[in-house]
Amino acid sequence: MVTPLTGRRVAPQKPPPTEPTVWLTALRGILLASAVGHLVWEIVQLPLYTIWLEGTTSEILFAIVHCTGGDLLIATSTLVAGLLVFGRDWPTDPVAYRNVMITTIVLGVGYTIFSEWLNVNVRGAWTYGPWMPRIPPLGTGLTPLLQWIAVPAAVFHFVRRGVAFR
Repeated sequence: MVTPLTGRRVAPQKPPPTEPTVWLTALRGILLASAVGHLVWEIVQLPLYTIWLEGTTSEILFAIVHCTGGDLLIATSTLVAGLLVFGRDWPTDPVAYRNVMITTIVLGVGYTIFSEWLNVNVRGAWTYGPWMPRIPPLGTGLTPLLQWIAVPAAVFHFVRRGVAFR
């Protein structure tokens, strides 16, 4: 391209990313990193459940895929809730970014406490093994609770490094 004022040849420059591009890139990054993080966490914590000792290989593999899929649904819904409440100027505004992250983590922890209580104590859908540390008063497993603090915090930190705050 030739500039009109100088007559010099200049390589065309790519325009800076627009807000929707940054927003979409951050959203994709969070969902992808969440899927990977929760998959790894599910695999690592599985020996703390009875299925590790009592289940067949097929049942164990199904549990990993099923639980990771559920984790991704929880991560998506808690993220969307955070975005609906605090998402204005997200992800480029650090305050909005922090508020969405905190909302996502708090809702994820809250849902996990309820879900673990319901599925372990009421439905009996899964059972903790003898090595699972439990938190009173509901007896929620420690590792599922830590999962919903550690994985989203790490994911938001990882994605934040790629977002330019104003």
